[in-house]
Amino acid sequence: MLTPFSSQLIADTGISTGDEGKGRVILEIINELRENTGRDDAVAAVMKVNGGSNSGHTVAGLKLNLLPGGVADPKVPHLPIGAGVVADPRKFLWESAYAELHGHTALKRLAIDERCLVSDLSHRLLDLAWEDYRVQILGGDKRGSTGRGITPAYLDEVGQFQIYYADFLGSRATFEEKMRGRIDRALRVIQHVCQVAPGRWPKFFETLSGAETRANAEVIAAGVFPANDFDFSQFAGDAPFTLDTEQLIAAYWQAGQTLAPQVCDVRELILREQDKGNYIIGEFGQAYWLDKRHGFPPNVTASHTFTPEFFQSAGIPAQAIHNVGCCKAYDTKVGTHIFISEIDLDHPLSTLLRKIEFGATTGRQRMVGWYDAVEKGDALRYGGYQDLVLNKLDALSHSGDWQGELQICTAYQDEDGRIVHHVPRDTQMHRRLKPVYKTLPGWSEDISNTRHFADLPNAAKVYVAWLMRALIEIANHGDQHKDKKPNLRYIGVGPAPNQIIKDIPSIEELLQLAV
Repeated sequence: MLTPFSSQLIADTGISTGDEGKGRVILEIINELRENTGRDDAVAAVMKVNGGSNSGHTVAGLKLNLLPGGVADPKVPHLPIGAGVVADPRKFLWESAYAELHGHTALKRLAIDERCLVSDLSHRLLDLAWEDYRVQILGGDKRGSTGRGITPAYLDEVGQFQIYYADFLGSRATFEEKMRGRIDRALRVIQHVCQVAPGRWPKFFETLSGAETRANAEVIAAGVFPANDFDFSQFAGDAPFTLDTEQLIAAYWQAGQTLAPQVCDVRELILREQDKGNYIIGEFGQAYWLDKRHGFPPNVTASHTFTPEFFQSAGIPAQAIHNVGCCKAYDTKVGTHIFISEIDLDHPLSTLLRKIEFGATTGRQRMVGWYDAVEKGDALRYGGYQDLVLNKLDALSHSGDWQGELQICTAYQDEDGRIVHHVPRDTQMHRRLKPVYKTLPGWSEDISNTRHFADLPNAAKVYVAWLMRALIEIANHGDQHKDKKPNLRYIGVGPAPNQIIKDIPSIEELLQLAV
């Protein structure tokens, strides 16, 4: 039996490096709360907490970047966008149109906080310019940015050059003044600091146009927006490092005016719904190990990606919250991450998993690896979560010549043979570590139609039990009085909403299988 949620506030977070299937969990939590309360209106809001359109969530077949996953449930009345989010207003309109093409009311349910940050084309150009600088000037590797302008937008926040969604409720003259300053700063940085070659300037517009044209193919085909709406070269100036400032400002002011009725004080919305006894779900982008403070730069995002940011973004007092941590039954990473548990490319499981592992936002091929219980255990130790959701267990069923042997990274080992039980904060030390594995038998059965834990192959039950045991041992290693034991709430066995197992034994019963 599922244990009740301990708070009206629920955080849906990732405990790896993203791509854990957080999106599909939103609807499961909503449905469970309705069943438990007997109320269709139990969930008042699903709030986007952090980041911007750099996070890709798939919810009930919808591929979302900016909208909260609650858009796929018509009975959730509010889709708040917290103050911790940076958002391009044109992207709101495009993605809302995409959701509405699929039968989901979006725009009228948005509640964009007055202090939500406006991002725009200048941020996206800066994003590409800094990537260019890393490669062309510094001679380094690409960071793997999504090119959505997220980091430059947050730089405007800490640099005190904010443009808020509240500015769309004020005068156009004030908005224009702020935008002119932003555009001027961006162009100067691109030309003189990033030192982009003039011949590469047009490529930036081609890159952005191609990406958004592909992402919005459905709304273009349906005639909701014309194709030239996604052609960013319309904003290019006559010479390198210039923009058509008037046209750019006009486009963003117009988009902002369309969204102005949805701009509000999200703080009051959340407090009001709490007073009514309703639930609010916070949907996080990225994951614990991509947090700008706790991850490993440069492979981090520009926002805070774990539970405390819920309160900052919603603008309400810190209080009890129920945190659901999501991960896969194996690991994936993109970019230039340190990947201690990466599977050899010629291993049959690597070949199998790489066929299904592509970024929902970028389409980038993901690297794949064995389950790293050290990362998950440290996310529990230092971040905390009451529940764990384990997705994509079905992807580990084996066939052919491979006999299905699976490995779990239960610790690390340094160059001198010493065992390391926590993720070091020093990047250089982190790079030198090797995995320590627990090897377990796999299974060949197709479990995608399994709906009860008891019906899983025994090897799958034992594997799940060892995943839990390994991360719990890491979370509590070195402590005498701590007993961190999250509940395993759901097991995903496929992408469809009904491909889920919920009748999982208690953590105490589950751990008895890991012997």
